[in-house]
Amino acid sequence: MINQQKYPSILLENVVEEFSKLPGIGKKTALRFALYLLKNELIESENLGNAILKFRTEVNHCQICHNVCDDTVCEICNSNKRDNSIVCVVENVADVMAIENTQQFKGLYHVLGGVISPMNGVSPTDLEIASLVSRVAGGGIKEVILALSPDMEGDTTCLYIYKKLAQFNIDISTIARGVSVGDSLEYADEITLGRSIVNRVKYSYEL
Repeated sequence: MINQQKYPSILLENVVEEFSKLPGIGKKTALRFALYLLKNELIESENLGNAILKFRTEVNHCQICHNVCDDTVCEICNSNKRDNSIVCVVENVADVMAIENTQQFKGLYHVLGGVISPMNGVSPTDLEIASLVSRVAGGGIKEVILALSPDMEGDTTCLYIYKKLAQFNIDISTIARGVSVGDSLEYADEITLGRSIVNRVKYSYEL
């Protein structure tokens, strides 16, 4: 049996425990973070703590697309250089950033805040699907791109949204399957993701 890590300080242990709660951060990496902060100037820890607290308490979500922003409406929705007739539906903010990095998409976004997952207790009402339907119903949108990760939960969410939007006279497309089945958009390389957006195909039940 592997012995549990012992810490010389309860305070150090508490910091390691908090860091290790972050996605992808194990106890060893968390310990390196904590020791790094300990050996450097106090101002670095203060800056980190203040930045996290300010972010958590002051960041907003765009009233239109639900992306994170500093104001009530994000820069993308406010831009007069974007195509307002095309809306790309994504799971989370990281997906917006990933697609923007490809520099291949000039439309707008709609962040769902997750995907339908009965196993995890996530239903359609927990997501920003109703607000998407309202955006489309408001007019001016000609195409909705379903850019969700190509896995079971992503496909289930795409089908649900498709049925909700089928009543409107718009094109509904999905990203080309250059992104491997089961992969997350967030971790797809920029070239593959960019091509998937450019070469999007009409959504159908068979996809």
